Amino acid sequence: MQSFLRECLDSILEQSFRDIEVIAVNDRSPDRCGEIVDEYAKADERVRALHLPENVGLGRARNAGMEMARGDYLFFLDSDDTLTPDSLQLIADRLAQTSDPDVLIFDYARTFWWGGETRNSLASVFRTEGPEVFTAKQRPEFLNLIMVVWNKVYRREFVEERGFQFPPGYYEDTPWTFPVLMSAGRMAALDHVVVHYRQRRQGNILRTVSRKHFDIFDQYERVFTFLDSDPSLTEWRPWLFNKMIDHFIAILAKSNRVPNELRSEFFALAHRHYRRYLPAGYVRPEGETGIRHALIARGAYPVYQTLKVANQGRRKVRKTVRATRKKVAGKRMDRHYEAALKEPVDQNLAVYSSYWGRGYVCNPAALHAKAKEIAPHIKGVVVAKQEEVKKLPPGTDYVIPGTARYWQVMARAKYFFNNVNFEDRFVKRPGTVHVQTQHGTPLKHMGIHMLAHPVAAKGTNFKNLLQRSDRWDFCIASNRFSSEIWERAFPCSFAPLESGYPRNDVFYTATAEDVRRLRDELGIPQGKIAVLYAPTHRDYTTSFVPQLDIARLADALGDDYVVLMRGHHFYERTAELRTLEASARVIDVTSHTSSEELQLAADVLLADYSSIMFDYANLDRPIVIYANDWEAYKAARGVYFDLTEEPPGHVARTQDELHDIFVSGAWRDERSDSLRDAFRRKFCEYDDGLAAERVIRQIMLGEPAENLPVVPLDERTPAPSPAAARLEDAKGPVAGGVRAA
Repeated sequence: MQSFLRECLDSILEQSFRDIEVIAVNDRSPDRCGEIVDEYAKADERVRALHLPENVGLGRARNAGMEMARGDYLFFLDSDDTLTPDSLQLIADRLAQTSDPDVLIFDYARTFWWGGETRNSLASVFRTEGPEVFTAKQRPEFLNLIMVVWNKVYRREFVEERGFQFPPGYYEDTPWTFPVLMSAGRMAALDHVVVHYRQRRQGNILRTVSRKHFDIFDQYERVFTFLDSDPSLTEWRPWLFNKMIDHFIAILAKSNRVPNELRSEFFALAHRHYRRYLPAGYVRPEGETGIRHALIARGAYPVYQTLKVANQGRRKVRKTVRATRKKVAGKRMDRHYEAALKEPVDQNLAVYSSYWGRGYVCNPAALHAKAKEIAPHIKGVVVAKQEEVKKLPPGTDYVIPGTARYWQVMARAKYFFNNVNFEDRFVKRPGTVHVQTQHGTPLKHMGIHMLAHPVAAKGTNFKNLLQRSDRWDFCIASNRFSSEIWERAFPCSFAPLESGYPRNDVFYTATAEDVRRLRDELGIPQGKIAVLYAPTHRDYTTSFVPQLDIARLADALGDDYVVLMRGHHFYERTAELRTLEASARVIDVTSHTSSEELQLAADVLLADYSSIMFDYANLDRPIVIYANDWEAYKAARGVYFDLTEEPPGHVARTQDELHDIFVSGAWRDERSDSLRDAFRRKFCEYDDGLAAERVIRQIMLGEPAENLPVVPLDERTPAPSPAAARLEDAKGPVAGGVRAA
């Protein structure tokens, strides 16, 4: 829930109605929810953080919050849902208009992970005629709304007088909402969407196959016990009985609730509850629903299943026809791969792939190197296109995508590391481990967040994207900011791996000699200040469009500088990019395999919106941002934060401003240092030089993550800058991480 908690709390605290208390209950959440609620409690006196000593479940966590509440009304909001703007003011106004009823009911809309929004299908109930203040008997149509706790507010004195509490277990809303609504003396309604009810693609506890769905029987026992305790409520028995049986049927109808081997037992308990709570003179509903009620009444599970299978059969035929057409029209998996999939998984085989076969780069390359060192019993194979093979380190085993050996390895390997995704037809076998290494901290929108940006999405099939992402077991992050975004952008069931980026380890292990060697290899003249310019891809252009006049920049900088031009790999073979070698002060390093080596060689980074800025910040060297088209980029792709407000250094919006920053020396002034320090503390959180080892030990060697804790930022020593490397002879050998004796 950590990924949605801030959005939830912000939606409450930014309301125009401010006379509220917010009790944020941390039910021993295993992620950072506890830290987040403490952060909000410290920043806003209206927020109180309650940390429970053990996990007690949603119902009891709500009870704990109620004990602390002092407001006139209680409002329960789940941590992944949000309030619509100004909704609390509308609630307060409606409560005043209706003279403080016991319960106020309002509407909601489902908001989907892919960006869609749908208002409650029964919203018309709010527009039916009837008294403004009513009881459930006067307006029973309101009891047909979803029986949840969060689409209502409750007068606290009414709740305390009646002693309402939430029970433990699943479906805890059931024994709360029915008793509350049936016993409330005064209710009112508000025809307004107050809650955005988030529909998560995965992670909804009620969509988890488990025996805990049997809790529904205990919950209805509690409701009927309440009903029996008050003779005035007897007339509700037939209505409540129907609701109960319909609820049982709904649970049985879903394949992601009751385990298959327990379905007959669940049905038997439904039959027992039917017999136990059957009202006198009960008349069954008509149609197919009535048939299902009758089968439960008889305990006829085999017949019930036959009815279900018949309905499923009709749906399956239609689905099979569609699937067959699709299969004939698409590419078939070759027979070689199918045969290899029948062979046992090789427990000591790992695959490393970057950027769809671009060879030995990024996080997978760093992991491959570390695995060779500390897990040599596991054979590593790198995926490399034919033209990339010559760039591989000597002795590296590789496979070329699409070849027979490629599919053989893909079928047999135990471990898979990729910074993008494998092909759609790739099959994740049981027992294999897939680690999504990612390839940068996200400034721009990723995953399903691109649904709102069709220009950037360029026809992406998001269903296929998520099916590919469903194969991930782990997703690497270099900071908490990224972890929360990955969970939202890719709503799949992977576990976060907050290890830091393996590719950035070299920033803490490289020596002064490494820095000098790399500069010599790149042809950087001794004593020159090297400016690494690495612009990112623009989604709103169809080809490479230079944002900066490189030759003009080089001339403005003068003889003391040299510009290293690093084009984005989407453009590395375009004629437009090759023309940028027009100045003698510009070195085209686009074809250089390792971005990390270029960063080590540079004195300063000139970036736009590329994720390279997050990596380079590890070196604690100056960064300048050139944001000439920020508004266009932001509109076309979408961003997670305003880079111009939280930059790692000075920001230039025009080329003349950029020249001034360098010529004046501002690029390395105190303001630059201050901005970079704040940026590093947020985005270089886990990058400490041990990321690759952390991942390999946890994934391949099965060691707990706490065995290799992250080194605090202030205790890290980055690789020496080029200027420091030149002073090595005077001060002795200098290495990243620690200073040599």
